[in-house]
Amino acid sequence: MEALLPLASFAFVTSITPGPNNIMLTSSGVWFGFVRSIPHMLGITFGFAVLLAICAAGIGSLVVAVPAVHVLLKIAGSGYLLYLAWKLRSMSFNQDVRADVRPMSFVGAALFQFANPKAWVMAITGASAFLPLIQPVWLAIAIYCLVFSVVNLPCVSVWAGAGAVLRRYLTQPLWRAIFSGVMVALTIYSAVAIWL
Repeated sequence: MEALLPLASFAFVTSITPGPNNIMLTSSGVWFGFVRSIPHMLGITFGFAVLLAICAAGIGSLVVAVPAVHVLLKIAGSGYLLYLAWKLRSMSFNQDVRADVRPMSFVGAALFQFANPKAWVMAITGASAFLPLIQPVWLAIAIYCLVFSVVNLPCVSVWAGAGAVLRRYLTQPLWRAIFSGVMVALTIYSAVAIWL
């Protein structure tokens, strides 16, 4: 199992670096706290594991081979990120404003992985380069998904935790506005970067 260390390293680098999931988790940590963001974190890890399995089974090659599917993923991903940016711009710590606002659900976070271009790139690259060369293939896919998930969950948790820590320092309206502006800008940048 000497292939597991490079796989774990790849999983760590790709999971800990900024991207749509981690930007959303930081915002969730700020607005809702760490505990209320747990379903969001678990949904990301579960949805991404399913995406990994699908790509390892060969569907990822189809996405790469059919440009129209790739374009549809980009449209869905950037559209959703722009929608999130719109919602983020109006959030505040005022309880009556936040009463109807909820953190992303487990299912919503899991489904977002299929519209997240960074997740597709990670899954396709990982499947082509780090899938263990063992038989039967289903066992190789299961090990691949398990290793990635074990590494991914703590990585995404760091971002929600960072947001929860920032929450303590964002009690002043000016700092909330600055943070909100930065997160909106980063979310819009992520939506635009999908097309670059």
